[in-house]
Amino acid sequence: MADKHSSTGIMWATIIVAIVLIAIIYPLTVKHSTSAADAAGGNDAAEVRIQPVAKFELAKAEAPATSGAPKDGPTVFNSVCGACHNTGAAGAPKIDDKAAWAPRVAQGKEALYKSALGGKNAMPAKGGAPSLSDDEVKGAVDYVLSKVK
Repeated sequence: MADKHSSTGIMWATIIVAIVLIAIIYPLTVKHSTSAADAAGGNDAAEVRIQPVAKFELAKAEAPATSGAPKDGPTVFNSVCGACHNTGAAGAPKIDDKAAWAPRVAQGKEALYKSALGGKNAMPAKGGAPSLSDDEVKGAVDYVLSKVK
């Protein structure tokens, strides 16, 4: 019977040591929330941490103020048309490539006016500058024709 009492004592000692250790360690490892507002605030902090690094927003650019005077052909070409026709972007014929312009010139000036005013392939109507008057666009076409002939 002596063995029975000693093993029972060891068992109770082990249980008491385990309870004491749990009572000491548990409060140190558990994060306490003092109120419901603090608990909700933790969710907000997580939302802030997982936000994207950057945001992209498209906005329509405001048209620049015009002085009211019509623009001449070279000015329109350099400010609007040249963006594509100087570099060949989107398949636009370069201003200095007479061979690329030859079939277009052969169609006639009226066909070129129609393409410039209404758009063609990747080129939008009026080269993407709807504030231009028809006469300003025609002036740009005349300027291009003077360069490619």
